[in-house]
Amino acid sequence: MTKPRPTVLVVDDDRASRDGLAALLEKWGYKSLAAPNGADALKVCEQSLPDAIVVDLVMKEMTGLQLVEALGERVQQAAVIMLTGQATIESAVQAIKLGAYDYLTKPLEAARLKTALEKGLRQVQLARETYALRQRLESPLGSYGGLIGKSPSMRRLYQHLTQVAATEAAVLVSGESGTGKELVAHTLHDLSPRRDGPFLALNCAAIPPTLMESELLGHEKGAFTGALERRLGCFEQADGGTLFLDEITEMAPEVQAKFLRVLEEKEVRRVGAATAVAVSVRVVAATNRPPAQAVKDGKLRSDLFYRLSVFHLELPALRERGDDVTLLARYFLEQFAEKYQRPVLPWAADFTSALTAHAWPGNVRELRNAMERLAVLAPGPALAAEDFKTFCLTTLAEEPAGSEPMSLADAERQAIERALEATGGNKTQAARILGITPKTLNAKLSLYRPEPAK
Repeated sequence: MTKPRPTVLVVDDDRASRDGLAALLEKWGYKSLAAPNGADALKVCEQSLPDAIVVDLVMKEMTGLQLVEALGERVQQAAVIMLTGQATIESAVQAIKLGAYDYLTKPLEAARLKTALEKGLRQVQLARETYALRQRLESPLGSYGGLIGKSPSMRRLYQHLTQVAATEAAVLVSGESGTGKELVAHTLHDLSPRRDGPFLALNCAAIPPTLMESELLGHEKGAFTGALERRLGCFEQADGGTLFLDEITEMAPEVQAKFLRVLEEKEVRRVGAATAVAVSVRVVAATNRPPAQAVKDGKLRSDLFYRLSVFHLELPALRERGDDVTLLARYFLEQFAEKYQRPVLPWAADFTSALTAHAWPGNVRELRNAMERLAVLAPGPALAAEDFKTFCLTTLAEEPAGSEPMSLADAERQAIERALEATGGNKTQAARILGITPKTLNAKLSLYRPEPAK
């Protein structure tokens, strides 16, 4: 999909100047609009606010300053550049105070205008994203990208993400397992100028140390036994986009050194290659270890740590996020109730207390999985603390006090049958809900549903 051209509105009561500037903007690749006065410019802005406005200071009826003032708060979401042949310090200061991005004098230098537009449009992008962030935070979920939460710690994270995304620097994300580190990397990518490029994720803990160098840098045909053809590494595959490296501390020290060299030189040399290849990649690395401790323990090279931590984002644990626990729980319950066509059950007070009292060592991942089990297996008519104990902390059902004791095998069989019923017999989905592998589920089914003798 072709990226839309930024729109620039030219406001000038001199037709020759207006048409000439509009033609120049089209030549530079912008979509130009034109208005002969401030009133017409406001009508254009009411229909669709342009990305930038180039306006003459001195005009009849409505001056450039009056136009900027009339735009009000919307002026923060457009790069306004004031032009004048009668420059004074007072008018320049007033223009900036009202929200104009820059103030250029006539005769106009095309190069200065082009530079001002490019920088102003980058600032506008950040301003619009900040505004969108504020709107999302005011929504019931307080969502930001794939992240959800309205606690003070999450609001700070959202603000930092907005600021960091616009840069090209590497980012180090730390936090406990299950806090959403990959979601943060995705959000950084989606907010960045690289959003149209590839996003590639690699879990360093899942790659054998002997293959990590080839996985990152690629290799040439015949570089080692089994290298039957040339293979591009992660850096080349992510060229023009973002590379997310999870569990960076699990990368061998010698590979960390080569990784650092790529970050500094912006080029890769495939294993077995004679020459290097230039790459442009934004790196986001993550670890569930405290970074300073990882350096001390020899799990992370200090020079790589300093190179990665130009921006360090630390994700809060779920137990530190206050009311986000119940907000997320409701969101996941509604999501899975819709997915499995189950009713959304009301909550009893003791269920809420159980939710907030639990430490959630697995963080958001644990909560999500627990709510999926609960959405499918809870009998109703309302969710209580006993449901939390039964379905959130274990996958096996327990009989309520006062009833005939149920064997462990019967409880397990009942949970399996209910999960299969909810998923329409889909064993893969049922196994995920129960927290077991499909292989284990099949083994238990063969035990509980023996085939009839022939």
